[in-house]
Amino acid sequence: MIILKKLLKRKLAVFGLIIIFTAIILAIFAPIIAPFSPNEQFFDGLTIEGAPLGPEAGFLLGTDLLGRDLLSRIIHGSRTSLVIGVVANGVAVFIGAFVGIVAGYFRGWIGSVLMRITDLMMAFPALLLAIVLAAIFQPSIWIVAMVIAMVNWVQVARIMYAETISLSEREFIDAERSLGASRIRILFKHITPHLIPSLIVFGTLGISTTVLLEATLSYLGVGVQPPIPSWGNIIFENQTYFATAPWLVAFPGIAIVTLALAFNLVGDALREILDPTMKGRS
Repeated sequence: MIILKKLLKRKLAVFGLIIIFTAIILAIFAPIIAPFSPNEQFFDGLTIEGAPLGPEAGFLLGTDLLGRDLLSRIIHGSRTSLVIGVVANGVAVFIGAFVGIVAGYFRGWIGSVLMRITDLMMAFPALLLAIVLAAIFQPSIWIVAMVIAMVNWVQVARIMYAETISLSEREFIDAERSLGASRIRILFKHITPHLIPSLIVFGTLGISTTVLLEATLSYLGVGVQPPIPSWGNIIFENQTYFATAPWLVAFPGIAIVTLALAFNLVGDALREILDPTMKGRS
C-alpha cells in the first residue's frame, strides 16, 4: 500500500497505471466490450473495389483487408499482448533470478557453469534467437511466451549475479555466518529479500520489452498465428495496405507503443521508489 501511495503521487506513473488498467479491463471483458466478433467478416465491410473501409459510424476504426472490424480485433488482441507479456516476463524473471542468485551466492564451479551458460545465451542476438526458436516450434500463445522468456532471462541473471555477490560480502552477512547461520538460511532470509525490489522493477519494465518482442515476432510471421488476433499480426496481415489504408497499421501500432510506454512509466517510478540511490532524482 505504501508503494501504491507513492506511485499515485507521480503523474506519469498514474498515467501509466490508467493505461494498464484500461488494457486489463479490455482484455478481460473483450467479448462484451468489442462490438463484433474479431473474426466476423462483413459483406459491407469492404468497398465495391474490395478495399478496406476507413473509420466510420458502423466501424469506428475501419475494417481490415477481409472486412473484419478493426476495433474488435484490437480489443481482442490486447488479451494476447497482456498474456504473453505477463507470462513470458514472469518466467524470464524467475529463471534469471534463480540462475543469478544461485551463481552469485554459491560461486565456485556452480557459479562458473551457470554464468558461462548465461554468457553463451547473451552471445546470440535476442531477436534472431527468438525467430529461430519460434520457427522450430509450432507457434501458439504459450509457445511464443516461452520463446520470449528463453531469450529475456539472461539480463536479469547477470544483474542478480552482481547484486548477490555484493550482498554476500556485506558485514551483516558476515555477522550471520559468525553466528552459525546455515547457507540456506542466509540465502533465503537475508539475501533474497534484499533483491525483491530489483525483481519488482524488472518484472514491470520487462513487460514492455516482451510486448514489443511479441509484436515483432507476430509481424515477422513467426509469432501468434491467425485467426488469433494480436497487435503484431494485425499489422503483418494489413501491411500491404500501408499506403492506401494507413489506419490498419497505425491503430495497432499506437496500441503497442502506448502499452509499452505505460509499463515503462510505472517501472521507472517503481525504480525511483524502491532504489535508495534514486531518491531525489525524479
